[in-house]
Amino acid sequence: MLRPMPHAVQAEPAPEGTLALRIACAGAGRDIDAEAALYRTLAPRVRRYGLRHLRDAAAADDLMQQVMLLALDQLRRGRVREPERVVSFVFGSCRTLVLAMRRKESRRASLLERHGESLVTADCSHAVPHDHARVARCLDALRERERSVLLLSFYDEKPAEAVAGELGLTAGNVRVIRHRAIAQMRRCVSGGPEPAA
Repeated sequence: MLRPMPHAVQAEPAPEGTLALRIACAGAGRDIDAEAALYRTLAPRVRRYGLRHLRDAAAADDLMQQVMLLALDQLRRGRVREPERVVSFVFGSCRTLVLAMRRKESRRASLLERHGESLVTADCSHAVPHDHARVARCLDALRERERSVLLLSFYDEKPAEAVAGELGLTAGNVRVIRHRAIAQMRRCVSGGPEPAA
């Protein structure tokens, strides 16, 4: 005699999924505790992924920062379809970004191989070296939106339209914010008052 199959039990989400659901439900109100806990839980795993696939500590740190910022931003905006499966979202983002970083590096290597000998070496002996710690402090002193625009524009080499799409702005807004942020950085780095600690 056949026994009836038991009804499927709805599994409780993993701890990461529970945190992601809290973040998604908080929306604009933001659940800072859940965000911090999710970051502490997933960031080291993302960094290990980066070390394994990129074999460079600085690149792994960059990957960790980009992926975690993306995940938190998408959760806050309600753009993660299944927040309870946030681990899949995070490592899917890792794979995509690692491929993009490899393509970018391959493109640079190819350009250097083709045109490296014809590059003129600039004489930078007259240039004043920047205090890297000061540059970092000046960057940290910017508002989050200005800092994001600069990092996406110059570190990730994204055009204004792509930056606008990621930050929910118009391309014109991105250009204005970028222009003002560059002016602030220039003033700060070239001897303006130190940003408050």
